[in-house]
Amino acid sequence: MPKQKYYVVWKGKEPGIYLRWSECEKQIKGFEGALYKSFEIKEQAEKAYESNPWQFIGKKVVKQITPEQRARFGSPVSDSLSVDAACSGNPGVLEYRGVDTQSGIQLFRRGPFPEGTINIGEFLAIVHGLAYLAQRQSNFPVYSDSRTAIKWVKDKAIKTKLERSPKNEKLFELVDRAIIWLQNNRYSNPVLKWETEAWGENPADFGRK
Repeated sequence: MPKQKYYVVWKGKEPGIYLRWSECEKQIKGFEGALYKSFEIKEQAEKAYESNPWQFIGKKVVKQITPEQRARFGSPVSDSLSVDAACSGNPGVLEYRGVDTQSGIQLFRRGPFPEGTINIGEFLAIVHGLAYLAQRQSNFPVYSDSRTAIKWVKDKAIKTKLERSPKNEKLFELVDRAIIWLQNNRYSNPVLKWETEAWGENPADFGRK
């Protein structure tokens, strides 16, 4: 028997939560700019419906895991820096920030930039965090929930479909500076994946839900 799914329609003929794809399809078919997504857990769907759709569209839905699965992840390092980005659309208005993981105190924040992508924001946040810690001679690890951005940092290069333009020139100037910093600086800080499934939201999450 197929699992029950919950279809959230944020923007459509009649926004709401639907239990059948056929009902969801009626709300979005022929509706320009429709925003919708399916969820396997009712509570997640209800929370998503009351939230900014761009916090969920294009992102993997965090699934519920058992205590045994959670234990395998261990616990995050408390003496660390966590970074995250928020983008209203993708591309869209972008900002990023870094916080002390243990206290949640904001250590830096940049933006909003008129046009960017979530991955560029996550990349800049990590590099900003590394530079911030280097200035303070700190070996704290940096946490990010973006595997893509972590790889870009490792590669010292980005791969984005966003084209450079006058609208996003200042953002790309920061990207250029970040890449140069990575090429010319050594750091011992581990750049780690924040395991959202086990630990909940990244402490640097903007909370727009």
